[in-house]
Amino acid sequence: MVATPAYDPPTASSGIALATPERHTGTILAGCLAVCLAQIGLVLPAAINGVIQRSLQASGSELTWISDAFLVPAAVLALTFGVVGDLYGRRKLVVGASLLAAVGYLVSATAGSAAQLITGQAISGIGAAALFPASLTMITAVTTTPAERAKGLASWTTALSLGALVAPLLSGGIVEHASFQWAFGVTGVIAVVTAGAAWLLAAESTAPEGRSLDWPGQITIALAMLSLLYGIIQGPSDGWGSAPIVLSFTGFVVFLAAFVVMENRSAAPMLRLELFRIRAFAASAAMAVIGMFGFLGGAYDLSIRLGVIQHQSPFQAAIPFVIIQGITPFVWPLLVRLLHRVGPGPMLVTGFVSLATAQLWLRAVPVQETGLVPLLGPLVLNGVGFGLVVAAITAAAVNVVPPGLTGMAGATTSLVRDLGQTLGPAVVGAVALGMAASRLTGSLADAGLTPKEHGIADAVLDAGGPLALHTADLGPLSAKLRPFTSDALAHGYNNALLLTAAACAVAALIAAVFVGFRSGGTGPVESKESVA
Repeated sequence: MVATPAYDPPTASSGIALATPERHTGTILAGCLAVCLAQIGLVLPAAINGVIQRSLQASGSELTWISDAFLVPAAVLALTFGVVGDLYGRRKLVVGASLLAAVGYLVSATAGSAAQLITGQAISGIGAAALFPASLTMITAVTTTPAERAKGLASWTTALSLGALVAPLLSGGIVEHASFQWAFGVTGVIAVVTAGAAWLLAAESTAPEGRSLDWPGQITIALAMLSLLYGIIQGPSDGWGSAPIVLSFTGFVVFLAAFVVMENRSAAPMLRLELFRIRAFAASAAMAVIGMFGFLGGAYDLSIRLGVIQHQSPFQAAIPFVIIQGITPFVWPLLVRLLHRVGPGPMLVTGFVSLATAQLWLRAVPVQETGLVPLLGPLVLNGVGFGLVVAAITAAAVNVVPPGLTGMAGATTSLVRDLGQTLGPAVVGAVALGMAASRLTGSLADAGLTPKEHGIADAVLDAGGPLALHTADLGPLSAKLRPFTSDALAHGYNNALLLTAAACAVAALIAAVFVGFRSGGTGPVESKESVA
């Protein structure tokens, strides 16, 4: 069951410098705007994956990297930026990170190749790596009572969902009338506005006690995550038994072991491994990785279904994501009440079961079905599940750690959540494309193609995979191949939903066993941070 931390109201002797009411509200607003910006960047490509793929002639692995180039830095650097914020100030970090994200969006807005777009996404992802933990810890630093903390966390979760709601509308609407690059340019303007708002509105907060930059830990965890993700993303195209892929998975194990050793020996580790002895915290970390893998993997699967397989327009492809993310802002008062009075356990179980059911329901809808009505059930369940899960995971993690470690807990929560979200597109893409390629290889042999046509199809398939063959302009040959490529891609991505549903079900089981169903909200421990 969740351990409810002790709470003592702050007093004059507690070492807390409380923010003024104006700064208190301004900090929450600035933190919400920052996480909204970060989430816009994360979701931005989803509704326009098809347009990007056709505009840049991107291969399947390149299309995966366009999404994951943003997510990889967010997962790899979250802990380090948690330390930077604790040492030098969360407000300064949000301002700098927003401006860095703006630079990345400028690179993406001028991209004429997949490589440049991936580079821009990576730069923006570094900014998001700071925005996710810093925005959360800014808010927890000024919410010093259980009711305030519940309201602050629910606001942060709602802003995160609002970013995911805005992103497909923004990208889909713009691409209807202009090139996809404009979507990244407009997001760059939002990043500049976010930097200004944080500088003008937010209170500065720090928690430098016992914190220092842990370069050995940062380098080893970065190398471990990069090795893992490279192996997963490149495995289908390079071959799972090829030397680079085997070496990348070996490197992941070695660097992860080195990270554990470094953190155990460090006088000021970036991640105190003893935090994982707290059952609720350890369970939250496991659920964040597994559950967010299931959620974003399913969302990525849906984006390929709509934009690539069905060739829906960007705006049409955006509508399902608007429905998913539009749920949380409408249930914000309910999230506040649930967090304060019910607690994270029942919310997590309900949320993950909703997500698992949504993935299976989506799989049952025929891929050829282009109408919105058959998708409404799984879309609404996805939205309800996401809102419950994100709010409850965050509360379960930051409310059960010692007073001076909420920054580390917030950064760790961001890391494991972003790792799960990064693994979603990577694993789903690898599994789906591998199954599609296998099915397509067999079906092409019976497709009635001439030797020349078969040679052309095999060459495109070898060079770019099933997605490239599905979208390539090969004249009359494309029409002849379309039924086979559509069938193969539908087979691969539909079966990948079994994997995402299973992940959400496992996360629900972890929540039931280690967090439990007992009602009762969790409140923050007494803060020892300096908040000016």
